[in-house]
Amino acid sequence: MSQKLSSAIAVIGIDIGKNSFHIVGHDQRGAIVLRQKWSRGQVEARLANLPPCLIGKT
Repeated sequence: MSQKLSSAIAVIGIDIGKNSFHIVGHDQRGAIVLRQKWSRGQVEARLANLPPCLIGKT
């Protein structure tokens, strides 16, 4: 993920599954700038590398 992309994320939505999580990141305007599937083991490390943003569970 590029620095430009991660700095544009204002809100992250997480769809929690048993073994994987679907992540959707939105910018300030509400446009989708990130859509990925992360394994349970990747979530903590990847969120730690993002700038501060609002995180919501769907």
